[in-house]
Amino acid sequence: MHTPDNDRAGTGIGMAAAFEGANSGGTSGFYPLVLRWFGMLPFQRSTGGGTTLRKRLTRSWYEFLSFMDRRVHLMFMNYGYATLDGDEPTVALEPEDGKYRYFIQLYHKVASAIDLRGKSVLEVGSGRGGGASFVCRYLNPGSMTGMDYADRAVKFCRRTYHEDGLSFASGDAEQMPWPDESFDVILNVESSHCYPHMDRFVQEAYRVLRPGGHLLFADMRHREVIGSVFESFRSAGFEIVEEQEITRNVLRALELDNDRKSTLIHREVPRVFRPMFRCFAGMAGTESFQSFASGEWVYWRFVLRKPEASGGVSAGA
Repeated sequence: MHTPDNDRAGTGIGMAAAFEGANSGGTSGFYPLVLRWFGMLPFQRSTGGGTTLRKRLTRSWYEFLSFMDRRVHLMFMNYGYATLDGDEPTVALEPEDGKYRYFIQLYHKVASAIDLRGKSVLEVGSGRGGGASFVCRYLNPGSMTGMDYADRAVKFCRRTYHEDGLSFASGDAEQMPWPDESFDVILNVESSHCYPHMDRFVQEAYRVLRPGGHLLFADMRHREVIGSVFESFRSAGFEIVEEQEITRNVLRALELDNDRKSTLIHREVPRVFRPMFRCFAGMAGTESFQSFASGEWVYWRFVLRKPEASGGVSAGA
């Protein structure tokens, strides 16, 4: 990210001081509320209201990140995944990918659950494109398409990534711009909590998957409402092939990556925005981190399959 000059960076420092105390060590404050309204943190309950406004706010947040990230540090925007006590091997990465290890390990955990070789894969919510690029380079799909609601993010990805078979498109997760049965696999990593209507996304995923295709999904929710995610999958017609809570792995990744994030935010982000970026990054002491540590938030991954004989709910139902 590019740091503005001293005059711009100093603008609003008094406001920052007023809000930093509310968020620096506790689990509530102004910035977590702002991030919820911008779709970056989950509300405890979602009514589906304010759809147009919420989507515009989410798009505005990602465009703001693009504006801030002049030196291109943000290739991934997930909380990451770390192995625990040697329970599974770490991913072998090329040297240039090493600094993104925890983010990539989350993608690998989710996307490698099935063999992607030769398959047509769509990532819904591809963001800055690092995950789609990793999948394309390491897991060898036949084609890899990243779709995102933020046009500026899509333009960034088209400028940045040039792997064979990798492309990016603008689109809405609740109304995807592809005909029925277009893809073998849909990948959705830490994106669905931004959507005003989870059910519409799941129905759209079911629609554009071919019979026998898979939805590979991972995201966070408040513990008391995680059951609604299961119900969305079942109501659309998906078979739940695998389900796994990975909250402890995500929390451990946040711990291990905390110092690097702290250094980056201190160096690159104007003071007025630092509390918000700390919360967005899930750093120690913020609501995001504390919510995982306390068990209020849980993080799950799923492998879902569309039956060969399609019989689920259509998107227009």
